[in-house]
Amino acid sequence: MYRFNYHKPDDMAAAQQMMADAEDGVYLSGGMTLIPTLKARLASPTDVIDLSGLALSGIELADDSLTIGALTLHSEVAAGNEILSLSNLALAIGDAQVRNRGTIGGSIANSDPGADYPAAVVALGATINTTAGAIDADDYFQGLFETALKPGAIVTSVTFPLPGRAAYEKFPNPASRYAVVGVMVAETNGDVRVGVTGAGPCAYRQRNFEQALADNFSVAALDGLEVDYTEFNSDIHASAEYRGHLVGVMARRAVAQII
Repeated sequence: MYRFNYHKPDDMAAAQQMMADAEDGVYLSGGMTLIPTLKARLASPTDVIDLSGLALSGIELADDSLTIGALTLHSEVAAGNEILSLSNLALAIGDAQVRNRGTIGGSIANSDPGADYPAAVVALGATINTTAGAIDADDYFQGLFETALKPGAIVTSVTFPLPGRAAYEKFPNPASRYAVVGVMVAETNGDVRVGVTGAGPCAYRQRNFEQALADNFSVAALDGLEVDYTEFNSDIHASAEYRGHLVGVMARRAVAQII
């Protein structure tokens, strides 16, 4: 780990000013992605700005949506039942230590290709609320560790529409519990969306699955559908082709769970 300046602001304005003043600053939320990256010397920021002193946690249920503060822990989401599929997703993240340190905002801000929450953001059609404005799920994830988040902006909360029915299934890495492939299938007001994480550089929608399920919401509706894996991740854990196969398997399991 390289040397850096550590800051812990107690309000949003101070946090943003510290980032503006830093030569190469980075925000710290739960640290589940950043700290391992720093320890491996894969990043060398001049300043680390710890957001844990900001009032950005909490879960608020409205008539048709659920808003989760950016600093809300995975364990807190797992303990809720407002959107059961989201709670089950959070419960499957890492281990107890990770769930009690990691935050939903940090997961989404990093756009780690193996993170679980991005599948839910995409499948549920969430809105990412930031200090620079709101961003629709379909516009947010842009590439490997790349998002539409503006430089210096902070994720403040995520608003999820309440689905009529939804389920998340993943094939986890046996050591880290990251998603080798994770798929959430959701139906909200008659609209079917399928969010995929782990397979490619970032979370995306499997649109041919969505169309098939909109016409016939059944496991059989996914039979024979192709998954283009040419741009998928390939590593020691799974080849791109195998990840393509897993997308179909996890989607079928999610539909079966819903039914």
